[in-house]
Amino acid sequence: MIRKVIGLLVVLWVGGFGVFLTMMPKPLDDRRTDAIVVPTGGAGRIDRGLALLQRHAAKRMLVSGVAPEVLPRELAAEYHVSPALMACCVDLGHEAVDTRSNAEETAGWLREHGYHTVRLVTSNWHLPRARMELVAATGADITVLGDGVASKPRFVTLLGEYNKLIVRRIALLVGADA
Repeated sequence: MIRKVIGLLVVLWVGGFGVFLTMMPKPLDDRRTDAIVVPTGGAGRIDRGLALLQRHAAKRMLVSGVAPEVLPRELAAEYHVSPALMACCVDLGHEAVDTRSNAEETAGWLREHGYHTVRLVTSNWHLPRARMELVAATGADITVLGDGVASKPRFVTLLGEYNKLIVRRIALLVGADA
């Protein structure tokens, strides 16, 4: 009996991993949202968020999880955007250190600004878990649209991310999210 249960769990895990790999989120169209949020950590994320902001796809952008010593003018220089754009429309969040705290930092920022729709820009393989965390942190009051940035992660990164997704989904379902 135990072997059958373990076998079934392995089949479900492998099948789920296959779905995870084939259903990688794509970039979202240019529809407008109140805000854009970009968690740090992956190539192309901030570039995509800034490009969307310059096309007026949102009012404001939060870059979550920025190292405390990074200044807006440094980010403007690195990403070749005007300091005026940074001053008017980009906030740097310095509190987050992981996906879950990115969601908490973002939820507070969204409430502070009274925003109801947000575009979450992150690596395509990271988006399912990041979106799940943000939805859990914001509740039903805020619509979270995922915008996947194409990337080429290592296989081991994909395995780790899939396992984190499963563990966090279970934790949220059973209410053990502390």
